[in-house]
Amino acid sequence: MKSPRKPTTSDLCADKLRVLADVTRLAVMEALLDGPKTVTEINAKLKIDQSLLSHHLKVLREAELVTNRREGKAVRYAVAPDAAATVAGKGLNLGCCEINFVQFRPRK
Repeated sequence: MKSPRKPTTSDLCADKLRVLADVTRLAVMEALLDGPKTVTEINAKLKIDQSLLSHHLKVLREAELVTNRREGKAVRYAVAPDAAATVAGKGLNLGCCEINFVQFRPRK
């Protein structure tokens, strides 16, 4: 019997990129770039059903892109330290590549 192949850096990066390929999850990550937020604070920007937001946060946690910390009844979410880009507040570091958020400017 063949032993399972050890995941490569490319495999791990591709998994994170698949998670971020969802527009809502990417928007959550962008919202967290300016600092930790509760579900209510994130939802003030995204305006989606809270159960849907919770689902996306769970997927991001499982991908180790966000962390969470309980504060009383609230839970505060933040970009995971390993996912923080070298240019603070501007992007994400996936280990194999960085994703930078810039203001979209339509072509003239």
